Amino acid sequence: MTTALYRRYRPETFGEMIGQAQVTDPLMTALRSDRVGHAYLFSGPRGCGKTTSARILARCLNCAEGPTDTPCGECDSCRELSRGGGGSLDVVEIDAASHNGVDDARDLRERAVFAPARDRFKIFILDEAHMVTAQGFNALLKLVEEPPAHVKFIFATTEPEKVIGTIRSRTHHYPFRLVAPAAMLEYVEQLCAQEGVQVEPGVLPLVVRAGGGSPRDTLSLLDQLIAGSDDGLVAYARAVSLLGYTHAELLDEVVEAFGSRDASGAFGAVDRVVQTGQDPRRFVDDLLERLRDLIIVAATGAGASAVLRGIPADELERMGRQAATFGTDRLSRIADLVVTALDDMTGTTSPRLQLELLVARVLATADAPTGLGAVAAPPAATAPAARPSVPAADAAATPPAASPAPAPSASSDPAPATPAPATPATSSPAPAATPALPDPPTPTGPVTFEQVRDAWTEILRRLEDLSRTSWMIASAARPVAYTEDDVLTLSFQSHADVQSFKKLNAGKGPSEDLRTVVRSVLGVRVKYLTRHDSDPTPPPGGDDGGGRGPAPQPPSGPGPAATSSAPVPAASAPVAAPRSAPSAAAPVTEWAVAPIPVDDAPRAQFAVDDEPEEAASAPVRTATLQREGDVIAAEAPERDDDEDEVPPPVDADAPIPVSVVPERPAPPAPIRSGGIERVGEAAVRQLLGARFVREEPYTPPTRFA
Repeated sequence: MTTALYRRYRPETFGEMIGQAQVTDPLMTALRSDRVGHAYLFSGPRGCGKTTSARILARCLNCAEGPTDTPCGECDSCRELSRGGGGSLDVVEIDAASHNGVDDARDLRERAVFAPARDRFKIFILDEAHMVTAQGFNALLKLVEEPPAHVKFIFATTEPEKVIGTIRSRTHHYPFRLVAPAAMLEYVEQLCAQEGVQVEPGVLPLVVRAGGGSPRDTLSLLDQLIAGSDDGLVAYARAVSLLGYTHAELLDEVVEAFGSRDASGAFGAVDRVVQTGQDPRRFVDDLLERLRDLIIVAATGAGASAVLRGIPADELERMGRQAATFGTDRLSRIADLVVTALDDMTGTTSPRLQLELLVARVLATADAPTGLGAVAAPPAATAPAARPSVPAADAAATPPAASPAPAPSASSDPAPATPAPATPATSSPAPAATPALPDPPTPTGPVTFEQVRDAWTEILRRLEDLSRTSWMIASAARPVAYTEDDVLTLSFQSHADVQSFKKLNAGKGPSEDLRTVVRSVLGVRVKYLTRHDSDPTPPPGGDDGGGRGPAPQPPSGPGPAATSSAPVPAASAPVAAPRSAPSAAAPVTEWAVAPIPVDDAPRAQFAVDDEPEEAASAPVRTATLQREGDVIAAEAPERDDDEDEVPPPVDADAPIPVSVVPERPAPPAPIRSGGIERVGEAAVRQLLGARFVREEPYTPPTRFA
């Protein structure tokens, strides 16, 4: 029959305590200066030395040579409170978990009144003090607040917040902590040397890791391994099997399979983990620990031995080779995947499935791009030709080329179609806070619709890397035309897609993301015209089939459109002379503005953005019916309900009166075929040659406005 290690090696002085200098140093100073309090509260995790420190403090206070910070170990009190001692009558240890009521507190008060039997102080050590009820603490409150001169209290607890504040505020609180792995590893090595036990390399780090910083738990595990060893040698394989950790050879096999992208080897190792009955969660935790070691080795190089204590030199060399295979960047990404998988395994019913999915994701990181910076720009030989973007303010002043410029030669001037790149002072600023994209290609000429169409797949691919949401919206669109003034016409499947594409939030949205990607691929900053498939109007500069072609010319000579007009009444307003659209002006938004159609040109020749980004309500459109002679009011005049008036009697034989509105001169307005006068938005566009910016709702005036 042997005594447990944690009992045989329990410290007897503060100098033998490890990893608790924040407690032992102040207590020894207080003992040397004779400033000992009447009540102490020791708190901390289990097995970190709270009760042991309380016994050491009791030895220091009742030592025949004391109070002293170093007990003599020879007097009766020191021998009774030593490891093999039977205990002292003046040091009372109470298990508060089973003595936590009011009656127990009353009994303690009665015992505290009597003087010590032999020693200097009567010391009460209450272990697991957080188990005392509120009534029990209240019964002790007066005694703890004003105890007799010969009484000392020491409360030990793992949950100090459960000790009522009135008690806690009257004590000196000392927090204990878990012991650091380096100090614990050195301690167990010395203990094994004293016991004459040999251990294989790698065993003690596993014991320290399993102990979790608790000296009592660590010594209990080591005692278990020593008891089960043959010929006094603690084998690594037996320690791995008993403690439940993953064998280092299996971890090396998995890591090397990841490094060489060997899927069969990685999944084979996972299968062995499951077949041997090991917990997949523990395997993932061990794998994360190994990745942490590899990251440290990759970062520190030869200095890794100072950080990873207890690891043999040959294993450090092997880990160095593994770290060089991965690189710090990929190791970090794999560690992130392992951490996520470990969180997902909590409470899952299929940990093996989660483990296999983790292996698949890790293998997929071999060729995965690290971000937008990893997307390479298209080769110069196949990159679409591009020209520099022109600022919006200068677009109107730059006349378009009448015909394609001839090829440049040594004796001719440079072609006007290839202007010099714009200076930074006049170039359009790129959107702020946009992820880094490859530099746009060098402009070599005007961009054509064919180039936009051929590069659309690459544009969508880069947009997916930039924003998944923007990519989902833009993937539903197709380019149908592109004009020389950098106007890109997109056709969407529905009106809702168009609205989603135009939506902006703090200057960011799908349209801005697509514009950024187009600039990175083609080198131009485009403006948009949008339409949806239900719109029969073809866009300018192209047709549904795509391409840049001449706009359809208006029909010459009389036709159905010219001969189908109904005769206009003489009383109506004269027809206003058609006015041509004004010359192109600088756009006020990032959306293209199309000229307003005139009477002698078909409506289908133009595509106007009729769905503004900031539209809050539908426009109000009105129409009046032309008649000869008088005009009959469409609605009866409103009457105030508060007016007290009696309608006159109605004669059944009298003719029905007709309200006649005095004739007013009608404003000049265009008359459409069929006798319908269009006023409102259409008239403003046609008469004034205006360019549509946005629609604002009309708010009628009130009596208070």
